[in-house]
Amino acid sequence: MPLGAGGWELVAALVVVTIAATIQGAIGFGINLMVVPVLAVLIPGSVPGSMVLFSIPMTLTMLLREHRSIDWVGVRWIALGRFPGTAVGILVVSVVPAAELSIIVGVAIVLGVVLSALHPGIAVNRRNAFGAGTIAGITNTTASVDGPPLALLYQRCEPHTLRATLATSFLIGAAVSTTALAVAGKLSVEQLELTALLLPAVGLGPLASGPLARRMSPQTLRPFVLAFATVAGLVAIVRGIGSV
Repeated sequence: MPLGAGGWELVAALVVVTIAATIQGAIGFGINLMVVPVLAVLIPGSVPGSMVLFSIPMTLTMLLREHRSIDWVGVRWIALGRFPGTAVGILVVSVVPAAELSIIVGVAIVLGVVLSALHPGIAVNRRNAFGAGTIAGITNTTASVDGPPLALLYQRCEPHTLRATLATSFLIGAAVSTTALAVAGKLSVEQLELTALLLPAVGLGPLASGPLARRMSPQTLRPFVLAFATVAGLVAIVRGIGSV
């Protein structure tokens, strides 16, 4: 087995990936939040390489399924925003201890949820898309979480627009991360092998989520968005406190 994973670790990973992929296929996000902590415990050497790799076919499948609903203007400005966000994230990581940084990011995400719940809505325009992309670049670099700011931006849009646009943005981010890992020599053959073993579970997600996704509306989707962002923020805070 790759990376020293035993039979039960692989079975547990397959089950978690299937559930997470189904949820992401239905609401557009969440696979990283569910899978990364589990893989980090079950198969430590799999993160981040395998996580980044098997998220690519997942997001690509979602993109192809709902490509007509992609907000290309938003995708472009989110992608542009990632560059300064990533640069700031790298600078922050070099100055602030990892544990304290995780707490700061978590608090910021939870604060964003509170403001979003109280605010009538965030307009999806170039300025806000660039800002969300910048925040996603910072949070992804510092805490490996880039879904909440993008999900909060599109929380009041039609579900198919949210899913398609986030899938495209995640795919761009995954491609950049994969390239960076490969250049840095942090992408191993064993991670590739584990990814191949997990791909069937990733493929089941979009198939199982199809009927559920068609029943989603902006009103039913928004609580999932806010809950997802809240959990992501709390996980980051707990992770940081546990490392202090």
